[in-house]
Amino acid sequence: MTMHNPSRPGDMVGNMIEELEITVTDASRHLGVARQTLNNLINNDTASISPEMAVRLEAVFGSTADNWLRMQANYDAARINERASEITKGLKRFVPSATRTEKPTLERA
Repeated sequence: MTMHNPSRPGDMVGNMIEELEITVTDASRHLGVARQTLNNLINNDTASISPEMAVRLEAVFGSTADNWLRMQANYDAARINERASEITKGLKRFVPSATRTEKPTLERA
């Protein structure tokens, strides 16, 4: 089942850090990333959880890397679906010709 409005994973990371009552600086040290990297993930709407960050989050805070990546994919899919008609405007589905009887061949040099 697809969620229509899934939470942004960066917001979840920020909430988790807040609930643990640690600073972004402390959390970034535990994760082994620059403070700015974590700050961007939490505060920048376009920042995404990378596979590497997902592994780091799993090791330090729990859940699984797969779960973090699934949450990011669900969030991304929901956002892009909001723009699907804009993206596909003017595009037409490719349909192979029904009358084509010859197989394409490669030219030989």
